[in-house]
This record gives sequence, C-alpha cells and structure tokens, in this order.
Amino acid sequence: MDSQYYIELADKYGANNYHPLDVVLQRGEGVWVYDVEGNKYLDCLSAYSAVNQGHGHPTIARAAREQLERITLTSRAFRNDQLGPFLKELCELTGYEMGLPMNTGAEAVETAIKAARKWGYQVKGVEDNKAEIIVCEGNFHGRTTTIVGFSSEPQYRRDFGPFTPGFVSVPFGDADALREAITPNTVAFLVEPIQGEGGVLIPPEGYLREAAAICRQNNVLFVADEIQTGLGRTGKLLASEHEGVRPDVLILGKALSGGFYPVSAVLTDKEVLGLLQPGDHGSTFGGNPMGAAIARAALRVIVEEGLVERAQELGSYFMGRLQRVESEHVKEVRGKGLLIGVELDGPARVFAEALREQGILAKETHHTVLRFAPPLIISKEEIDWAMERIEPVLMDGSGP
Repeated sequence: MDSQYYIELADKYGANNYHPLDVVLQRGEGVWVYDVEGNKYLDCLSAYSAVNQGHGHPTIARAAREQLERITLTSRAFRNDQLGPFLKELCELTGYEMGLPMNTGAEAVETAIKAARKWGYQVKGVEDNKAEIIVCEGNFHGRTTTIVGFSSEPQYRRDFGPFTPGFVSVPFGDADALREAITPNTVAFLVEPIQGEGGVLIPPEGYLREAAAICRQNNVLFVADEIQTGLGRTGKLLASEHEGVRPDVLILGKALSGGFYPVSAVLTDKEVLGLLQPGDHGSTFGGNPMGAAIARAALRVIVEEGLVERAQELGSYFMGRLQRVESEHVKEVRGKGLLIGVELDGPARVFAEALREQGILAKETHHTVLRFAPPLIISKEEIDWAMERIEPVLMDGSGP
C-alpha cells in the first residue's frame, strides 16, 4: 500500500483534529524514520520531545520486551515490582521526596492542579473552594477541559465551555505581573520554563529565578511543567536548572518513556504529595509495571549516554549554524539546547513541507515558527547533513 492509501483511510475514519504533514511513517531507528515507500527522513521533532533517546533505543526496547513477557498491568489495586524502583530512581535523579506516576502529560498537569489545591486548603489555609492558580498567557499544558479553560488561545477554548474557575492569567516573562496577581487565595503558579507550543519562547534572563522567589515570599507553590523541556532537552536535566530554580512541584512526561509508552509523573516533597489519601486520586494504568520498567530504562539511557551534555553541546552547534543563515525570511533563531525555534516572516507550514521533500521532518508551531528538536543522540555530522538542506529551504522556501 502507498502513502495515499493510508492518508485517505485516516481522513475517512479519523476525527480531523490534527493537520499532519502528509508523510506516512512505518519505522524508525535512532534519529531516522522511514515511510511506507521506504523514503528516509531525519526526525527533527522527536514526537514533541518524547523521543529524546532516539527511535527504538535498544536498551529501552529490551526492557519493554522483557517486561511484556512478565506482566504488563496490575492496576494500583495491587503492588508490582517495578513501581517502587522506578519512583526511587526518578526521585533520586531529580531530587524530590515523592512521585506520583500517571500516563499522559495532561493527566500529570491535572494531578499537579489537584495536589496544589489540596495543599492550599490543608496547609496554607485557603477557604474552601476559593483556591486560585496563576498561569501564563500563551501556555500549553494539555487538552482537557480544565486545562483549555485557562488557555489564551481562542481555538483551544471555542465551543468547549463552561470551564473550571480558579485560574488567573498573567503575561509570560513578566515577574511584576505575577507579583501583582497574587492574592491570599493563590496556591500555585504554573509555568513552562520555555513555551514550546507557544513558539519556543524564552523568558527574560532571571525571570524564573525571580518568579520562584516571589512564590516563596508569598507561600505559593512554584509548579514547573517540564513535560517538553525536561529530561535533557534544553541542555540541563531540567530547564529550570538554567536559573538555579528547584520547583516545588515538577511535572514530567514525554521523554520519561523514550517514546515507547505513555508515562508521566508529578514530583514534590512530602509536604504536598504526602497529603493525598487513598481515593483522592488514581489511574488504572498509572504506575503499571510495563510503563515503570520502560521509564527506568529511559532514565538510564539519559544518564549513561550523557544525553544532557550532548543536548547542550550539539544544541549550541545546531543553533549557531541556523543563526548564520542569511535569509530575508528568518526573523529570529532562539532556543536552549536542542529545542530551537526559527521565527519566519510568514507561515511556517510551507517551509515544513519543503523540508519534508528534502528528507527532514520538522513542524510549524504558532503559525510562523519552525521548530527543530531532534533526538538528543543526533551527531554533528547529521546536523551538518541537515543544514545542507535546511539552509536552501530557509533561503527561498524550496530545496537544493
């Protein structure tokens, strides 16, 4: 079957809630993916940073196969031999006392919201049902009705109300606005250290540090959504580390499983997660042995293969190459590590489609931004190969 067959099949039977590039992928290995016709592409999206370790990493694949032959799901009604070791390794790596595993990033955000509100009522003493959480304009924390309710993107909200109250929005990168928005009912500030979906937006230097200090001064939880920026993507284990910030609540997902399986987690100290009691929260699949075994291997790969350091080194190299492209279409190149956004003077979609024709898969975000986020295992030679094709596309929207 050719690509068109699969495209027509998906369009006929699937909801039209995505606008994918018309490439039908069949397999992947490392930084490369292949379509059903056998064409080879360099993956510069990494499934929105879920595949930091590369496609089909043998260490993670081995862990998945071995666990698949043992037991895949117990539910949390019973214990399993993978959950405890997974949480121990994750907590020791990130420096937190407790973790709560979920599946998707949106589930983890919802978990963090519930935990922050419970802390607000039981520890801070906020009046019942009065808790407020401050978020940032341009945020992207998921697609649930609660989360889209505090989005500033009209399309994400349109026709999905009514929405959950209790959220206040402030401009991203404006510490003074955060300070002014805090009230006695404020329990948390939820922020992405870098707004990925918002266009790879980097806040002003010192913003996260100041925001964290404001939260401490006002007894407010600093909650970092590092689902996309965490686990090495920006050249630090956590993007918050670039400013020496330790979030009170940390949200992880995506690369936590290396793209093999949905795994996410909320990490805090006992003061927050220790408040949860049986029945307060749960998930049939959250913390299942299959996901836990895969996540343990995914974390091991990040550490043992030095992927954080690779992201820092090769991200600087890749961004430097992009910044040297002299094109009238390029307004700005920005990013940290291997999370890079190229701001263009018009729709980025046409550039993404042109790159696909040259064997490179990247994706537009926020209309005018082309995002480059390859697996962290990419080599300098592979970046050079890519730039031979990216530069002509950025110059005139076509290829060599």
